[in-house]
Amino acid sequence: MKRPQLSPKQQAILRFVLAVLITAIAMLGLWFVQRYDIIGEVGYAGVFAMGFLANATILLPAPSWAVTIFAGTTLHPFFVALAAGMGESLGEITGYLAGSSGSIVLEDRESYQKSARLMKRWGVWFILGLAFIPNPAFDIVGIIAGALRMPVVKFLWGAFLGKFIRALLLAYGGYGVFNHFWGG
Repeated sequence: MKRPQLSPKQQAILRFVLAVLITAIAMLGLWFVQRYDIIGEVGYAGVFAMGFLANATILLPAPSWAVTIFAGTTLHPFFVALAAGMGESLGEITGYLAGSSGSIVLEDRESYQKSARLMKRWGVWFILGLAFIPNPAFDIVGIIAGALRMPVVKFLWGAFLGKFIRALLLAYGGYGVFNHFWGG
């Protein structure tokens, strides 16, 4: 499929809109993630929202893992992991969209070339493995997946599985520590 060509003016407008959108999401995400005290009030929807906002920031890490651990102390850990995994993986769509729009150019970097080769070879498994590891550079994976035109469903599926498995360990870890020390 041939990529639609945008005029230089359209490209500039698209870059500006993406920059404003990503900056707004990053600022909102950083504010929301720091509000651990509201998890009990907002429940699983709050865990989802915090995970989404924290991961919607491109190249600006926010500690969504801390929300998952803390939420696991007061909410059911499995559902915390499910909400966190869904929110975090959907938040990664910003990197994917940046890559598919062509507004972020990384092709000349050696790390991009190596990651692109690994992604082409391993696909969803490559994404799953990197999503599982607490990795602020995962945004680059989304950018590469978008630039390579990986189907968005495959990208999201790999990101969800990796982030869900990690969130499961973190939420049950928070639950276990809380019960061990405070007899919850």
